[in-house]
Amino acid sequence: MPSGLFALLDDVATIAKVAAASIDDIGAAASKAGVKAAGVVVDDAAVTPRYVTGFQPNRELPIIWRIAKGSMFNKLVLILPALLLLSAVAQWAITPLLMVGGAYLCFEGAEKVWHSLAADKHSLAEEAATVIDPNHEEVMVKGAIRTDFILSAEIMVIALNEVLDEAMLMRTATLVVVAIAITVAVYGVVGLIVKMDDIGLHMAREGHNARRAIGRGLVAFMPKLLATLATVGTAAMLWVGGQIFLHGLDEYHIGNLGHGLHDFAYSVAGGLPGAGVWEWLINAGGAGVFGLLLGGVIVAALHLVPGKKEH
Repeated sequence: MPSGLFALLDDVATIAKVAAASIDDIGAAASKAGVKAAGVVVDDAAVTPRYVTGFQPNRELPIIWRIAKGSMFNKLVLILPALLLLSAVAQWAITPLLMVGGAYLCFEGAEKVWHSLAADKHSLAEEAATVIDPNHEEVMVKGAIRTDFILSAEIMVIALNEVLDEAMLMRTATLVVVAIAITVAVYGVVGLIVKMDDIGLHMAREGHNARRAIGRGLVAFMPKLLATLATVGTAAMLWVGGQIFLHGLDEYHIGNLGHGLHDFAYSVAGGLPGAGVWEWLINAGGAGVFGLLLGGVIVAALHLVPGKKEH
């Protein structure tokens, strides 16, 4: 009997080790996939605060919560099953989907540059959320969720591409972890950003001089942080979108631009101190320039269509 008990305990320990290893594998895969999608995640965090601008402070967090729930629904209910089905029956379609998503990111990034130069702060993808409407909050939330769907789809496709060689169960678990972790991270950060100026204002009104000074500093700093986030988000979209599209071209042996950029970066950075950092910067910069050119072509085509109204 004791030997049987020890055997049972040994089996339980073995199962626990396998489960722990599986959890570690899922965590590692999710981490790798999440890093690949980092550029889109940054843009997601940069775009969302705009949708709560102009509301009463007591409505900001509830609106972010509604958008976060919509984002989770987008990822887990709409996008995840479609991508798993696609990965099972048509893996060949993943690269074209990535390229389409990459082109869209380039378009969005280039359009932000276009409107920044034109002193227009709204992009086509966000225009739906700026309509004057009696149900302003509802319009804002729906517009944010629509924009999130596009960004979430790209995040999930990038993540899927990193685990295509894994078994279906591992793919599913990894994508679920990515979906939940990224949604919590993005909207947690957005909530903190949105409320930070209120926290600063509260601190500036009460307490000792140092506390008030910190509060005033926060109030003054937040607009600069939002502007910086928007700039970083735009740069990330162009870099990630350009890199995705270049990688797709290389897979189809078109132009050899991605490999050429990599070889150029290696040859330039090879003899420099911190060569790896310089190589990454050259690759990212080159992909960003390509993304801006590609997105610029798309933006120009859309804006120059005969009869299209300027906005």
